[in-house]
Amino acid sequence: MSNLELHEACAMGDHDLVNTLLRTNRCDVNQPDMDWNNRTPLHWAATKGAADIISVLLEHAADGAARTTDGWTAAHFAAEAGKQPALMALHRGGAPMTTPDSSGDTPRRVAQINGHVKVAEYLSRLEEESRVQSSK
Repeated sequence: MSNLELHEACAMGDHDLVNTLLRTNRCDVNQPDMDWNNRTPLHWAATKGAADIISVLLEHAADGAARTTDGWTAAHFAAEAGKQPALMALHRGGAPMTTPDSSGDTPRRVAQINGHVKVAEYLSRLEEESRVQSSK
């Protein structure tokens, strides 16, 4: 078994294999992939837009705040790909949605840069909710 088998299953969107690997405890749900800037399985699932896999990973203690060497969270990858259902799954699972990367770009800004208007609007609403909650 490859120690990156879960990463590969998430990148392919293979829900059945992800469930099998998690059920049999054959992997580390938070293992960084050193060859890909420390991406975790959650980063790969977010890139794929696999909301169902994101939910399963978070239920199995995936770190929603894990960052790559460039400071990207799973929300950055989902925003780059324009995957709003993935962002919604991350948000429901308690993952941070407003964390800036090493360059200062939030997931909302990444969505804007990549032309994902609806996703940027969704993330803008989450940023506003976060500001309101922080001011309380």
